[in-house]
Amino acid sequence: MKPRTIAVAVSAIVAALLLALAAAIVFGGPARPKPMLSISDPFKDVDFSALPPLARYAARDGAQLAYRRYPGAGGTASRGSVVLVHGSSANSQSMHPLAQRFAQAGFTVYALDIRGHGASGPRGDIAYIGQLDDDLEDFVRTVQPAGPKTLAGFSSGGGFAIRVAGGERQALFDNYLFMAPYTNRHAATYRPNGGGWVSVGMPRVIALVLLNRIGITGLNHLPVIAFAVNDAPRAELTPWYSFALVTNFQPDEAYQQNIRAIHRPAAVLAGRNDEVFVADKYAQVFADAGRPDIPVTLVPDTGHITLTLSPAARAAAVDAVERLDGLAQH
Repeated sequence: MKPRTIAVAVSAIVAALLLALAAAIVFGGPARPKPMLSISDPFKDVDFSALPPLARYAARDGAQLAYRRYPGAGGTASRGSVVLVHGSSANSQSMHPLAQRFAQAGFTVYALDIRGHGASGPRGDIAYIGQLDDDLEDFVRTVQPAGPKTLAGFSSGGGFAIRVAGGERQALFDNYLFMAPYTNRHAATYRPNGGGWVSVGMPRVIALVLLNRIGITGLNHLPVIAFAVNDAPRAELTPWYSFALVTNFQPDEAYQQNIRAIHRPAAVLAGRNDEVFVADKYAQVFADAGRPDIPVTLVPDTGHITLTLSPAARAAAVDAVERLDGLAQH
């Protein structure tokens, strides 16, 4: 084949690939899923009358990010602090019943509005992958929660807690509680589309992953997943995530390395009837990552959202943190 013919063929292949990449970016976004009532309905009976007002702390970029503070029973911080990270689409309000239970047990509790949610900046997006990690460090250094300090994350927030616990900032906290955590789409706990909770624009995801590998990050603000939220609470929830936010609000892609690198006391808590993740596979996921020593507790008759709402599940969360505090002090 003549050099000119080869060049023409190569040019045609490159053009076709670029066209396919452009089509994936433009047309490959997520569809809006049908509302998932098991996620939204449990909150209808929650009493928010005692919800603390929002407080603010300054992140390194100057943004004023939101959180709520629950003082421990008796007005002391002698039992330490629990920092709560909400799940996907949600905000600090969703952690209210769990925060109250920890406060009743004597902990000082902080429920965060993670950037891109609630009152912390524009919803659904962040400036760069890694910004949430920076924000968390800024929170701890500004607010200075009393020790021993526990980071307790739920669902996607649990995945983010795994990211922190197995990363270079793990010393920010004394221990970690992962509540029904998202781990990875290839993990045994994964249900396709989160059991109906999310719609993933996979063509766009693949295209953006490829662009990021060659250093092109300018399109990371594009939406890649949408959540099965109701129309009524849509103003309070975040209906979609950008590529940057979804990538940051979970473990690293090499999630097993995150788990293996955890050097602080940690535990997993999940509802046995979780409809978003396969709860009885958590032990396998952590064992496969080389950490069978991280205990997994499954709460009977408990689903995904009710892990943060039911009295039994909230009591189990308090028990878990008390055990972790005991380990951290030895």
